Amino acid sequence: QVQLVESGGGLVQAGASLRLFCSASERTFGPYPMGWFRQAPGKEREFVAAISSSGSSTFYADFVKGRFTISSDNTENTANLQMNSLEPDDTAVYYCAADPDGDYKEAVNWNFWGQGTQVTVSS
Repeated sequence: QVQLVESGGGLVQAGASLRLFCSASERTFGPYPMGWFRQAPGKEREFVAAISSSGSSTFYADFVKGRFTISSDNTENTANLQMNSLEPDDTAVYYCAADPDGDYKEAVNWNFWGQGTQVTVSS
């Protein structure tokens, strides 16, 4: 299966910013809608953001509150997530995803996934 490769996670202080990057393992991948999910220990995988294959439409979880921005290159099917004003509750493993079938807010509907990148926000 085609894999997505993620980078950009790390350990930061509350209020800081991080930019996550995602790209496909094959040059011919896509174009697909792209998305980001996150999963904290003991919790289910949670929708964060998504972008249409054309890049013209974006969707965000309520907890983002204007702090995060998803962007993409619709030719190469990359997806970036700019995260600002990070809070300790944002601490989680963040996963890149591609090609949803049906409701994009449900993790089980996405066909391709990255390995996850750890984001830790300290108080």
